[in-house]
Amino acid sequence: MTSGETHGTKDRGRGFTLIELVVTISIIAILAAVALPRFITLQTQARIAKTQALYGGLRSASVLAHAQAIATNTVTTGPAIISMEAQNVTLINGYPTSDLAGIQTALQISNLTEDVTITPGGAAAGATFIVAVNGGTVPNCQVTYTSPIVGGGSPLISLTTTGC
Repeated sequence: MTSGETHGTKDRGRGFTLIELVVTISIIAILAAVALPRFITLQTQARIAKTQALYGGLRSASVLAHAQAIATNTVTTGPAIISMEAQNVTLINGYPTSDLAGIQTALQISNLTEDVTITPGGAAAGATFIVAVNGGTVPNCQVTYTSPIVGGGSPLISLTTTGC
């Protein structure tokens, strides 16, 4: 064996053959085909979890505001204002109103800080505040908060995750 033959053999060993490349690409494609549906399912599960967390947050915020109203003796059958976390929260029938000054302030949520779309309903009794999780099918991935219609009643808070 001459030194030229040894050198030629080394050059051959450095690259990949076409068959090796095809096999490698095929394996990567099979792995991607198996993994991709799992990632899609994870996105759906994440949106459902976020919607459920928002539901829990709305329930907690409304109950905390109501407890604060009871503690400060401001539970009325009409409008009132309480202070939560140094923020004024407007109430109707003892619970936060369905707007920015009410439940949105009590929940401390914003379109800018969360990946949601907020639709405030207003300060009137029975108005509806909607938080839709972006990426889901509206109105099938959202939480709604409806302020109580009468004094002594509680807000209606509902969760929809069929389109997340």
